[in-house]
Amino acid sequence: MPRNTLNLVLLLATTLLISACSKQGIYDSAIGWERSSAGLEPEQVTVGELEIAYLRSKEAVDGDTVVLVHGFGANKDNWTRLAKEFKGEFNIYAFDLPGHGDSSKPLNIGYRFEDQVGYLNQALAKLGVERFHMMGNSMGGAITALYSATHPDQVQTAVLFDPAGIFEYESELVDLVLEGDNPLIPKQEGDFDKLLDFALEKRPFVPWPIFDVMEEKAIANREVNEVIFAAIRDTGFEPDFRNAITNIQAPVLVVWGKLDRVIDYRNADVFVEAIPNARKAILDDIGHAPMVEAPEESAALFRDFLADRQP
Repeated sequence: MPRNTLNLVLLLATTLLISACSKQGIYDSAIGWERSSAGLEPEQVTVGELEIAYLRSKEAVDGDTVVLVHGFGANKDNWTRLAKEFKGEFNIYAFDLPGHGDSSKPLNIGYRFEDQVGYLNQALAKLGVERFHMMGNSMGGAITALYSATHPDQVQTAVLFDPAGIFEYESELVDLVLEGDNPLIPKQEGDFDKLLDFALEKRPFVPWPIFDVMEEKAIANREVNEVIFAAIRDTGFEPDFRNAITNIQAPVLVVWGKLDRVIDYRNADVFVEAIPNARKAILDDIGHAPMVEAPEESAALFRDFLADRQP
């Protein structure tokens, strides 16, 4: 059993012995432990009428800043494993986009990529974060690409993990959605388990109390998830996104899991061809979330990417 997993199991066992905790209490303890291990603490920032939750490094370091943007239906805690690899090396900010995690979830605001770029830009401005590396996964990858094109003076480099936005090569997900079945939106008990199996090739161990709470949260978010998915669904078939990313000035690394069933890895070539200064890395045994499935390898790819840019 991996050491991190063993530590988490011991934490849960200790928590259960100390008191008859609720599943929510166990979940909160486990999430808090994961964040603390990565050197992160939770905060909130107000943008207009929205409350945006985020994680940040507890202690500032003499290094660059990295901004992390999760995918559809996910949240800021998808990044704790990768953030742990960067502890003491970079200043980390991981956001819950509106509609996700602990951020506001109104049904009547814009949820297209460009809308999320706007909310994120306002949040970063309020926090005084002016220059940074940016990483995004899936929907967050598309938002990262569009942010880089829209605010080139802010983004030093961009890393796109299995980004959405282009569907030149269709995936198993596209076929399922066209048939009326979207595995990314859990609707009932058992659907969250199917979602993890569908999206992740190397699924991390999640103890039952934590899994149950994660499933309950996912099902509770069904309505807002359907609104968000509808808002972004057709973006990959519109020319605006493809045209926009040709304006990216920052160096870009596209990382893709070859076994991704959500978005076909062959779309990496389309991104690299469209973005002036981009390269790709394909991970053979990984699915849709390399930063979750292979955090050490993802971190190493980023470090090598930065090293190649040094004069």
